[in-house]
Amino acid sequence: MSKKTYLESLKERVLIFDGAMGTSVQKYELTPEQFGGAQFEGCNDYLCVTNPTVIEEIHTSFMEAGADVLETATFGSTRTKLGEYGIPDEVYHQNYAAAQLARKVADHFSSSTRPRYVAGSMGPTGFLPSADDPTLSNITYRQLKEIYKEQSK
Repeated sequence: MSKKTYLESLKERVLIFDGAMGTSVQKYELTPEQFGGAQFEGCNDYLCVTNPTVIEEIHTSFMEAGADVLETATFGSTRTKLGEYGIPDEVYHQNYAAAQLARKVADHFSSSTRPRYVAGSMGPTGFLPSADDPTLSNITYRQLKEIYKEQSK
């Protein structure tokens, strides 16, 4: 069975992406313990490591609703954002775990006539080099480039 590439499928039809991972996590009303401890409360992405069942259930619901593409639960999985939870060195581990989880669910729903895809989600870092605010702009373009390079690995 030959699997169509994303671009081949896109030439044939509109592909539907999932959406609202953060809102979906909030609906679970998780306790600090379900996040893996008070330190990780609110770190939705890290649920891929501490409580992957939640993210898997959300991915599954998106597939059941008709999505063709799952976005990884990595919107805030940069060194700066994970650093807010004391785990800046977990960038690779977190992003890898999230990609594997999304791929597992996408593969479960894929068929020869309708393959399912995974896209990496990369959100803001919390910094903006062009801002006038001294805290917000306390980063260089080169630093941002390295932050996203690390996440994309």
